[in-house]
Formats: sequence, structure tokens, C-alpha cells
Amino acid sequence: MKYALVTGGSRGIGKAIVKKLAKQGFYVLINFQSNQNEANKVLGEVIENGGKAELLQFNVSDSEQVISVLGEWMKNNNRTIDVLVNNAGITRDNLMVFMTNEEWNEVVSVNQNSFFYVTKQVLEGMIINKYGRIINIVSLSGQKGHPGQVNYSAAKGAVIAATKSLAMEVGKKKVTVNCVAPGFINTEMTEHISEKDWKSYIPLNRFGTAEEVANVVGFLASDESSYITGETIAVNGGMYS
Repeated sequence: MKYALVTGGSRGIGKAIVKKLAKQGFYVLINFQSNQNEANKVLGEVIENGGKAELLQFNVSDSEQVISVLGEWMKNNNRTIDVLVNNAGITRDNLMVFMTNEEWNEVVSVNQNSFFYVTKQVLEGMIINKYGRIINIVSLSGQKGHPGQVNYSAAKGAVIAATKSLAMEVGKKKVTVNCVAPGFINTEMTEHISEKDWKSYIPLNRFGTAEEVANVVGFLASDESSYITGETIAVNGGMYS
């Protein structure tokens, strides 16, 4: 059995990814920071559908927590992570002229620094085993930018660039590193955005679903994607400009 870790797995896209990977036969570690009730619901749904999973609570932007919780789990269970999905993320939207240091730092910490902290923790095991799938959930904002999201675009754009570099470092060890870049997806994060107002900018004329993102992640987590690395796959209904 292969083990998968999904950060931010209690809601939205993360929840859909957890359920997809469990259905594919992975034992899924569901990371969450504070929403115990939602995390328990996701775990319950996985188990009810015959999957295997457990909860792993830690703050992805806190390097000490990542080491003490994730690192200790791998040590105590004598397991390595085969598939890592760096999904946890937040937005603190504001025009840059009004943006506070806290809004900048918090977004960069959760969306960018967490990529380094969590990936570094599992990377050695993947290299030793000569197998691994690292999948980073980024954003359309990291590809084309979006007003009011200088902080979010900077963080996601940085992860896209880091993905390309890491893919070159670990490719010979049969570890692939890719990004999935959702556009407007119907989740809690987009509840404040009017689909009616924005869908005309999207060639497919609608927002996407979390399951549609999860389907791409499931493919990248599988052996069928073994010759794909350093890529960013957009799931945005054709919205580029």
C-alpha cells in the first residue's frame, strides 16, 4: 500500500483530493490545522466508502510542527510518503497600496514556505526509495496575476518556479514534481465571487468543481503519469486572459 499526504485536506479541493486518492487505493494522511469537525467528516466519508485514512494535525507554515508531527509519524510508523499533495493555502486579498505586512507575510508563509517545509520532510524517503509524486496545488493567479492578489500571485508563482527546479533535481531518482493550477472552482474560497459575473470570462462558461481538480491530481499521483514532471496543468475552463 502506498501512502499519500494531502495538506489542507479537510475542505474544498483538499477534501476532494483526499477522497479521490483513497478511492485509488492510497492510505491517505489528512492534514488539517484547526477545523477538527470538518476533518472528522472527511475521514468518516473515506472509511464509509471502504478507504483507509487518518488525521494528522499540524500547521504547514510552522517548520517545527511539521518536523514534530509529520516527521515523528514517519519515524514511529516506519513509513515514507509516496505521494505528497501540497494543497494548503489561504488568501488575504488587498490592493498592494493598502496591503499590510501581515497580509503579505501570512500568505507567503502558508502558500510558499509550507511547500519547502513539508516537501523537505518527505523528500529524502522518496529519493531513497526511488519513487515519489509531489503535486503542488497552485493557482491561475500564479500564472497570469489578478488584481488584489499580489501576495497570493507571488507565492503561487514562486511555487511554480520551484517545482521546475526541484523536478530537475530529483528526476533521476524517479520522483516527479508537478503543479495543478485551478482557476475559479466552486469552494469555500470562492464563495464571495459571483459566478454569474465572472463566467463570461471563462470559455467553458462556468466555474469548475473540486472533483475536476482532484481528477487531475489523481492522474499525476498514478503510475500513468510517470513521464510527466516539471509541468503545470491548468484546470481553469480555458481562462488565460
